[in-house]
Amino acid sequence: MKNNSKKNLDTAMSEILAGYREGALPIREALSPMPSKQEIIEIIWNLHRVLFPGFFEKGEDSVLKSEDALDLLLYETYYRLKRQIMLAFSFFAPEKPFSDFEEQAEAVCDAFFTKLPHIQIMLGKDVNAGFLGDPAAQSKEEIVICYPGFYAISVYRFAHELYTAKVPLLPRIMTEHAHSLTGIDINAGAVIGENFFIDHGTGIVIGETCVIGKNVKVYQGVTLGALSTRGGQSLAGVRRHPTVEDNVTIYAGATILGGETVIGENSVIGGNCFVTKPIPPNTKVFAATQELTLKPSNINKE
Repeated sequence: MKNNSKKNLDTAMSEILAGYREGALPIREALSPMPSKQEIIEIIWNLHRVLFPGFFEKGEDSVLKSEDALDLLLYETYYRLKRQIMLAFSFFAPEKPFSDFEEQAEAVCDAFFTKLPHIQIMLGKDVNAGFLGDPAAQSKEEIVICYPGFYAISVYRFAHELYTAKVPLLPRIMTEHAHSLTGIDINAGAVIGENFFIDHGTGIVIGETCVIGKNVKVYQGVTLGALSTRGGQSLAGVRRHPTVEDNVTIYAGATILGGETVIGENSVIGGNCFVTKPIPPNTKVFAATQELTLKPSNINKE
């Protein structure tokens, strides 16, 4: 290594260490490990294998090959999730022994797996809503295998149970994993009813305190967000995202903002609408049609 290169590296190291001391970035000094993103992604995959056997297999064998195979997968996933929950709790209390979080993590895991049959029912209804709501779908199997909206919804439903159990980090890791794959950002704190269908999906944002009823259909580019986030952390826990009641359809590019904004049942929000006030039930909301100007093209003229 040239002297000049060594000097540059030494300078960089000195400045990086100064950054540690100044506290501009969060620095993890404790030796206790963090939750593993890769491990959590594999847990998500296993949960899909349990609920939708044959669709998420890495090889040709399905967990339905035998009850023992399903039993083994459930137990394996339980203990892997339990460890990640322990890591999440201990991450914010590094002064405590890791073993102190085992009982708490086990209680969360017990509750989660008890609710897994209910999640299976909810996801089955989401699949059905996707099939009935999209004439391009050739089968329910296509919804499960191919549709990014269904993947994002299923990961959200897993993450939501951990969010309600106040598990840190894991719900966000789960939903951001789905976000990175699908372009659909559903915060784990949102409350979403049955028969939820996302069509196309790219660019959808659903905020933490959003409440969505039954039989709601959402197209790409829709934002269900906060009216303002200038308050930052002072708004934590405050209701700041809209409510969407039953049987509502929201078309592409619509933006609906604010904790006091309620979209009444059986309403339709047209594409590219910007909504910041309550909409009564049984209402159609459309943006004014832009006037188009047509002029002859000169592209083929000499």
